[in-house]
Amino acid sequence: MRFKENDRALILAPHCDDGELGLGGTISKLVSGKVDVVYVAFSLAEKSIPKGLPPDTTRKEVYKATDCLGIPAKNVILYDFEVRIFTDFRQKILDSMIELQKKINPKVVFIPSLSDKHQDHQVIAIEAIRAFKGANIFSYDLPWNSQKFTPNLFISISKIDLDRKKKSISCYESQKNKIYMNDDFVESLAIVRGAQSNYRYAEAFEIVKCNID
Repeated sequence: MRFKENDRALILAPHCDDGELGLGGTISKLVSGKVDVVYVAFSLAEKSIPKGLPPDTTRKEVYKATDCLGIPAKNVILYDFEVRIFTDFRQKILDSMIELQKKINPKVVFIPSLSDKHQDHQVIAIEAIRAFKGANIFSYDLPWNSQKFTPNLFISISKIDLDRKKKSISCYESQKNKIYMNDDFVESLAIVRGAQSNYRYAEAFEIVKCNID
């Protein structure tokens, strides 16, 4: 499957920063190819913001991060479901996704892995499969959350895409203490996925559903 100009790609991030971490390089590549990328975060994770920082910290960070990848602010949609208890809001989350399907009608939807251990990520992945029945669905790589991720799709990214990904992740200063937020980790993972697929750099995905017409 190849992306064409004006195709629509939908990024579903349980929490702001998941999309950039999982496929920031691919987002940069798609935007550069004139694909219409829409980024949706279902929680601003305000309860996870370090003490002393204002409650709108992650809201500001996500706009900076997505701008680094070339996504216009009008294509960033933010919900405010409470972090760590998405299971309590399954129906509301599904309803939100159904509305997104009607409004955006994406060619491809990127979701967390179905083997992701985080309860919020599980809800987003499972409900997305229900909501986006007509779309291609690929799950992205968050290795600290899933020991059973088995990629069967690799997307090559350029050094420019990788640098944009690193810059976008660096916008989340409130999360910089996490090991997977640093440049060395991000670049090392891109090199590993590249080595697995005969590219210099790559990002890895699981094909959940692929429609061929």
